[in-house]
Amino acid sequence: MAELKVYKSTAFTYAGLLIASSVFFAPLVFVVSIALSSDQTVSTGSFSLIPTEFRWDNFVRIFQTQQPVGNFVLNSVIISVLSAVGQVFSSALVGYAFARLRARGKNITFMIVLATMMIPAQITMIPQFILFKELGWINTFLPLIIPNFFGNAYNIFLIRQFVTRLPLEMDEAAMVDGLGYFGIFRRIVLPMMTPVLIAIAIFTLTWTWGDFMGPLIYLNEDTKMPLALGVQLLTSTSQELQTPPWNLVMVGTVFLSLPMIIIYYFGQKYMYEMNLSTGSAGVK
Repeated sequence: MAELKVYKSTAFTYAGLLIASSVFFAPLVFVVSIALSSDQTVSTGSFSLIPTEFRWDNFVRIFQTQQPVGNFVLNSVIISVLSAVGQVFSSALVGYAFARLRARGKNITFMIVLATMMIPAQITMIPQFILFKELGWINTFLPLIIPNFFGNAYNIFLIRQFVTRLPLEMDEAAMVDGLGYFGIFRRIVLPMMTPVLIAIAIFTLTWTWGDFMGPLIYLNEDTKMPLALGVQLLTSTSQELQTPPWNLVMVGTVFLSLPMIIIYYFGQKYMYEMNLSTGSAGVK
C-alpha cells in the first residue's frame, strides 16, 4: 500500500512538472515555428504554434540580409568569451584571497564588496559612461570586457564560500613543502575550484551573450554590435508600413538562445557539483 502511494505521488509530481515545462517551452516552440515560416506567411501573419512549414533556408538567408549578421555573431562570441575569462580569472584570485589570506580589515573589505550588489546599475550608468568616454573607449568593446577583469561581487562571494569549505590541512601541508599562497592557489586550490569556475563562466556567458543595454549605450556602429542588439536591427524596414521579416528575426532569436541552452546543458553537472561538500575529497 505504501509503495502504491509513493507511485501515485511520483506520478502526480512528474505530471505537474510536465505541464509546467510545456507552458514554459511553448514560447520557444512558437519562435521556432515563426523562424521556419515562409515570407508569404509573414506577410499575412498566419502563424501557428506548431510548425507547419519548414523553410530551413531561412537560416542561410539571414546572412544575406543588409545587416551584417555574421559580424553580430562574431562580436557576441568575442565579448562573451573574453568577459568569461576575465570574470573567472579575477574572481578566483580575489575570492581565494578573501578566504585564505590574513590581512587587517579583510572582513570589512569583504562586506564592502558585498554591499556593491545592492547598488542598482542605473545609478552607476552615467558615471561609467563619462569615465569610459574620457578614456576614449566609446564605440569599442573595452567597456563591455574590461570591467569583467575586476571581478564581480556575487562571483567573488561564490569563490570565497567554496574555498572556505576546503580543509586548512592542505594549506599547512603545502607550506611545509615550501609553497607560498600563490603556489597553493595554483597547484592545489585552483584544480579543486573547477566546478565553481565553470559555473561562473556559464553565468557570465549567459549574461553577456544576451546583454542588450551595455552594447546599446557604448556601441554606435552596426558592424560592432553583438547579436542581442543586432536582432533588433533586423526589424527595420525600408518602407514605413512594410512588415518586418519576422521569420528572419526569429532565426536571429534562435541563434541568440540556442548556444546558451547547449552550454547550460553540458555545464549543468558542474553547477550541481559546486554545491556539494568538498571537505572529504580534500582530506583524501
